[in-house]
Parts: sequence; structure tokens; C-alpha cells
Amino acid sequence: MTFELSERLKALPPYLFKELDRIRDEVKARGVDVIDLGVGDPDRPTPDYVIKSLQKAAEDADNHKYPVYSGMNAFLDVVAKWYKNRHGVTLNPKTEICSLIGSKEGIAQFPMAFINPGDLALIPEPSYPVYRSGTLFAGGQSYFLPLLEKNKFLPDLNTIPTDILGKAKLLWINYPNNPTGAPASSEFYASVVELAKKWNIIVASDAAYSEVTWLSTPHPSILEIPGAKEVAIEFHSLSKTFNMTGWRVGWAAGNETLVKGLGLVKSNVDSGVSQAIQIAGMSALEGPREPVIEMGRIYQRRREILVKALKSANLSVFETSHTFYVWLKVPVGLKSADFASKLLNEIGVVATPGNGFGPSGEGFARFALVQDDKRIKEAADRLASLKF
Repeated sequence: MTFELSERLKALPPYLFKELDRIRDEVKARGVDVIDLGVGDPDRPTPDYVIKSLQKAAEDADNHKYPVYSGMNAFLDVVAKWYKNRHGVTLNPKTEICSLIGSKEGIAQFPMAFINPGDLALIPEPSYPVYRSGTLFAGGQSYFLPLLEKNKFLPDLNTIPTDILGKAKLLWINYPNNPTGAPASSEFYASVVELAKKWNIIVASDAAYSEVTWLSTPHPSILEIPGAKEVAIEFHSLSKTFNMTGWRVGWAAGNETLVKGLGLVKSNVDSGVSQAIQIAGMSALEGPREPVIEMGRIYQRRREILVKALKSANLSVFETSHTFYVWLKVPVGLKSADFASKLLNEIGVVATPGNGFGPSGEGFARFALVQDDKRIKEAADRLASLKF
């Protein structure tokens, strides 16, 4: 018997990070000592106090049952309190927040709540591939907004044609940005809100990296902008902030109708986040900030080691104080994929080719600072030996 994949699946390109894993494993099988700076999966453990919270919660039989779809009231209350303390934003935990099994699933499922077949979503590129795939699964179409270095990797909202704005249903934004590491200002968010209100466009803001920084001031949330709750929903994750990628817990917050729509989709396709994990998430958000601050210092130190080596190899690096990514220009005459292949095959270092995030990523590559200092130094030494 033969079975055909759906047309929607056929239309998807190979998932970037799954393909990276395959190529890396092929090289490892040849006996190469590979240093993987490809996928953004933190190498440090989850803070002890979070782990202990989970252990205690896991022993409580009340947490062995189906969770509430939208999230435990206690978890939603803690998220609301975090927004108030961190961003000065007031949210109704009962109607303006819902829990997520990590922000990826919320991002992927959100278009199904508001995108009808043929509807248009505005998607930045280079970007996280799930904005596009979630739109495609909902039957929507994508209009791509190039993120260019000359614009500090922010979309130029003034260049979007009016006929496109008239058709657009949804605008994705992501800051601090993956893959470039670029931050956004409150002024930029205000311009996004103004545009969205003028053209009746939903804004979906992916803020998964907002806490990954070594600066003392928080990166702004779009929900801080007056009027943002009329048009915007923000996606958050504990994955990168607290080294909890495998735990799968996050939330969406913002406009009541947008949160409700996402919740309706989720109630039909999943059964919510484990209560024990939500309790652990509460301990993370209510716990000391020192582990988060220390991780920022660690990423800063690793970045300095790697960037020094890249510059010694005559490579140009985009400067930032956010995320754990290093975004660089590949040497003139090389394609992004050729550069990544050269690194992997000649020195055993995995980088992500920029074109895997979209056409405007061609000519760039991304390193993730997710190995310990010793391995980062080893990667730096290998990179410094290259001549371009």
C-alpha cells in the first residue's frame, strides 16, 4: 500500500533543525569531534529550586490528573504578577493569559484560531520557521518582510504595500530576535501597534528570548505600549530563561479575544500543561533572579570568546547584548550553506546557515552559545585557524 502526505505537508521545506541534526550525526559517525553550536538548546541545568519544586509536586496525587486546559489559576496569577513586576503591565489572569506546552505549540496553533484559507500573514524573515508552518497548516498565505542589517534587522513597516496591508490578517514579530539577536525598542513596538490598529491586523509577538541578556534593564514587552491589548498577543516560554527546554511550559498573554481563540484550539488538540510542571514554572518565576542574571553573564563571556575568534578570521559579526546567538556575515564568495559545510567538514563546528531562516538570511550564519566555556574556547581556536 502507498500513502500520500497531505498537500500542506508537501509544501513545507525540511524542518531546519531536524536536518541539522541529521548532517551533524553523519559527520560524528566518521569519528569527527563535533562541537555543536547549531540548535539553541541551553547546556546548563535547570535551577535546583525549580527541580525540587517539581519533585514535590510530582508526589502529589492531585497533580496526576488532567490539568485545566487554560492553566491552573495559581500559575496564571503568577504570570500576571510577573508581568506587573517586570513590565508594569496589568493583566486579567482569568481572561488575558493561557498556559502553553512551550511557546512553540502556541505559535504553531495560534493561526488556526484566526487564519482562514487564503488569509494573509505578514512574516519577518529570516525568522523562526514555525511562523510560516503554522500559517500554512491553517491554510493561510505568507507575505515575507525582509529583516535587513541596514535596518538593524527590524522590518521596514513603511515599505509594506497598502494592498498587502489591506489583506493582512496577522503580523508576526520576534524580539529579541532569533536568529539575529537584534533587540527592539518601545518606539518600534508603538509603530507596530499603530499600524495594526489602522489596518485591523492581529499582532503576534514572540518574546521567548526577552530575559536572555546581560543588561540590567529588561527588554520591553509590546504589552507595555498603550493600546497594545487591543491588537496584540505575546508568547513567552520558560525554556531559554530558566534552561527548561525539555519541560515544555510557557504562556500567551494579551488581548482577551486572541487568548480565548488560542485556548479554543488548544482545548480541542491537547490536554494542557502538567500541573506539576506548572507548579515548577511558578517557582521559577517567583524564585530568585540570580540564576537568570548569572546565565546572562555566562552567555556574555562565551560571546566575547567566540566573537574575538571570528573577528581574527576576518568575519563581520552583528553586535548585540541579547539572546545567546551570534549572527555573522559569511565570507564574500561563499553561500551560507557552503560556509556551514566548510566549518563542519574542516573543523567539526556546527553553525546554522542563515538561508535556512529565509531568503534574507543568505550571506549570514548563526552560532548558538550552548556549549560550556571549554568547548566554546575549543571552537574559537578552530575558527581562528581558518583563513578566508
